[in-house]
Amino acid sequence: MTIPVLICDDSALARKQMARTLPKEWDVDITFAANGAEGIEAIKAGQGEVVFLDLNMPVMDGYEVLESIQQNDLPALVIVVSGDIQIKAHERVKALGALDFIQKPVSAEAISHILQEYGILTLENEGETTDEDMIEVDMRDACQEVANVAMGRAADLLSKLLDVFVLLPIPNVNVLEVSELTMALKATEENPTISALCQGFIGAGIAGEALLLFHDSSFNDMAKLMGLSNPEDEATEIEVMIDTGNVLIGAFLNGISEQLDMQFSQSHPVVLGRHCTVNELIHDNSAKWHRTLAMEINYRIEDHNIQCDLLLLFTEDSIPTMNFKLGYLLD
Repeated sequence: MTIPVLICDDSALARKQMARTLPKEWDVDITFAANGAEGIEAIKAGQGEVVFLDLNMPVMDGYEVLESIQQNDLPALVIVVSGDIQIKAHERVKALGALDFIQKPVSAEAISHILQEYGILTLENEGETTDEDMIEVDMRDACQEVANVAMGRAADLLSKLLDVFVLLPIPNVNVLEVSELTMALKATEENPTISALCQGFIGAGIAGEALLLFHDSSFNDMAKLMGLSNPEDEATEIEVMIDTGNVLIGAFLNGISEQLDMQFSQSHPVVLGRHCTVNELIHDNSAKWHRTLAMEINYRIEDHNIQCDLLLLFTEDSIPTMNFKLGYLLD
């Protein structure tokens, strides 16, 4: 009997990877949804007896989808597939009725194991050919999905160190001119002043700088979570920035290196500016950056007044190598 399977993820690359990892001999009819609202409609239409669900999506995220499935008693077995690997994320989706959790990037072995463990996988002599090769993935989408997975690795490490839950956004990925950087930093508009840390990185054919933009209103709460005294002291503020940068930048770059199969070397962190505006920061350092591939992630900590932006600026010369590396994920 053919089983209706729904793959719900805002990333075309993630949808394609997910479809490819399903057992070829599994008799399924696959439907794709690019956000949670589309996913719910597909489930209501009988197209999602088994659902592979992402968490970070526009319109309606994975948590909201699980809530809707519970509230409306919809017939769906949900397996969450996400880059957000925080323990508390696992606990929350299980409490909302998810069958299990698989971390991105997915593997065929992990999928097959879970399907068999829960008795979902029914093997036939011939499975239907899936149409994952019909899914078109552009490089920006691929970069965004790579950033999504790396973002989750960094959040998981921060959450373990501070015993908190890190709220994750959808990564913002664009090729920008330096003049466009200020406009790209939407999350900083509500925060008049920031302090910034910069750390260079370089790999085989890929180089750039990571910026940690720390909202000034966040210092007190962050210092307390780290067990530091005198949160308003200049030395304490710098220590908070460097410690946070070591965690987020290091883990994020490791997440990218794992996916692209390469290693990065990092320079020592440098304080770029303290208690300044984004305009001032970009203007004062504009000579360092030209046209760039930018990945922006706004990290927030639940129940705390803590917010910081991680911005990775890859040099224009890095883009061909990035495209080459990403090509392996698309093939």
